Amino acid sequence: MFSIYLVAITAEAMSGALAAGRRNMDIFGVAVIAFVTALGGGTIRDVTLGRFPIGWTQNPEYVYIVISAGLLTTLIAPFVRRLKRLFLVLDAMGLVAFSLIGCSVALSMNYATVVVIMSGMITGICGGILRDILCGQVPVVFQRELYASVALTVCIMFLSLKYLGVTTDIANLVSFMAGLLLRLLAIWRSWRLPTFSIESDWK
Repeated sequence: MFSIYLVAITAEAMSGALAAGRRNMDIFGVAVIAFVTALGGGTIRDVTLGRFPIGWTQNPEYVYIVISAGLLTTLIAPFVRRLKRLFLVLDAMGLVAFSLIGCSVALSMNYATVVVIMSGMITGICGGILRDILCGQVPVVFQRELYASVALTVCIMFLSLKYLGVTTDIANLVSFMAGLLLRLLAIWRSWRLPTFSIESDWK
């Protein structure tokens, strides 16, 4: 899971840098957005759960990784666009891995089931939400293919397997593969939740 986590924070940092580039931000802006995207979800989770010190403060190498990935993206952006499919796979891996990590953290602190699920979802999606807010747009988590729903499904599956007595390693593996498959199918088939829209002249 640790190696997947490194892939996840790298991929999320790159997605943040690309979002900053679309908003014509300077290098400092790119670094900040990359950092927030990759580590923001875990930070919000730790603050919410009262888990101190916050994870990345004890592992400063994560900061170097995400900022380096963000700045590197500014140099290789044209190639990243051509590798869009690979990048989507890495992003999907990040979503699922972060969700499972969030569940594990809350479980280790003996929180109730609903809190464990929320912890997983916060870790999985909040970095992207912060990225989009800072870039001045409605978070894509709430608009496009199944994303938050994938995080929710992964968390519930993981906890269900644990409840059935499956070992943590197997539960992580099965949930990771199922969540990754669901996310990729959602992208391929453009699966979405029903939308809610009100006409501008509604009174």
